[in-house]
Amino acid sequence: MPQEIRAWGTTAKDRPLGPLTIARRDPGPRDVAIEIEHCGVCHSDIHQARDEWGGSLYPMVPGHEIVGRVTALGSEVRRFSIGQRVGVGCIVASCRHCGPCDMGLEQHCDAGAALTYNGTEMDRKTPTFGGYSRHVVVDEHFVLRVAESLDPAAAAPLLCAGITTYAPLRDHGVTKGHRVGVVGLGGLGHMGVKLARSLGAEVVVLSTSTTKEADARRLGAHDFVVTKDPAAMKRARGLDLVLDTVSATHDYAPYLALLRPRGTMVLVGAPTAPAPLHAFSLIGGNKRLAGSMIGGMAQTQEMLDHCAAHGIVSDIERIAIDQINDAYERVLRSDVRYRFVIDMASLA
Repeated sequence: MPQEIRAWGTTAKDRPLGPLTIARRDPGPRDVAIEIEHCGVCHSDIHQARDEWGGSLYPMVPGHEIVGRVTALGSEVRRFSIGQRVGVGCIVASCRHCGPCDMGLEQHCDAGAALTYNGTEMDRKTPTFGGYSRHVVVDEHFVLRVAESLDPAAAAPLLCAGITTYAPLRDHGVTKGHRVGVVGLGGLGHMGVKLARSLGAEVVVLSTSTTKEADARRLGAHDFVVTKDPAAMKRARGLDLVLDTVSATHDYAPYLALLRPRGTMVLVGAPTAPAPLHAFSLIGGNKRLAGSMIGGMAQTQEMLDHCAAHGIVSDIERIAIDQINDAYERVLRSDVRYRFVIDMASLA
């Protein structure tokens, strides 16, 4: 029988988040039941709660940066044990047999992966509810090991911000000797700096704000460039990769100009409006403009293991669940360094 679970969410795009009661299924043979300890707050939670991307489903319980402990296991589960610390990211199911799934790219499942929230299970009927809740039940294939050595609250944003920035760095072969530019120093950008540095790259932060230089260098950046300064931008030329984390609409041309020949600019920020692009920004230098969306399950586990080995977590501010509406407004004002994480013990 489905279990009633306490949660926080919203019932309409113009309503604040508040207490809800949702149903979670009993664990099936391959399921893992998890008591949620912490859940990160992603900018995409705001976009979807407010229907800024269109197609939002209500009632909605956001949250796809989940860390907790295993409380129950299905009869066929062998990869996890009761009490183990685990995580759940942006997807909770896929068809498991299409071309992308066979390649370990479950996020690009031909049938459409089941999102952790604001979606449906693979039956296309049962709504999915996210991590702003006390418990969740997930197929073991989509559950990840989180090392005990990591602060569980600070590790939560790795499930989205971490893999969102790690995947393109790995997919484009970033290693020692490469120069990587990170556009924007926010929730995604600060993880991009840490991860690129840990892979051996020389990291240049590209920002419109002069106030973030000290933080950029503390996080591991070798150089900091104010993008409104032409001389500084000239100094940044010759980058192998530009990781663009900015979600506001902006011109890509100045950043493409910083790439060496055959360099790549990867978009991980998601502006809501199209950006103009002149063909010669790419033709000159045989440059490439790419996108990246999280990672498959194997790569996400690789990222978590890499972070454990290098002691990498997100810079966070812990909040109680009843602070979530204020936290959303602060995210929109860029008033957080650099991710909010909800202590789910605060959900009474």
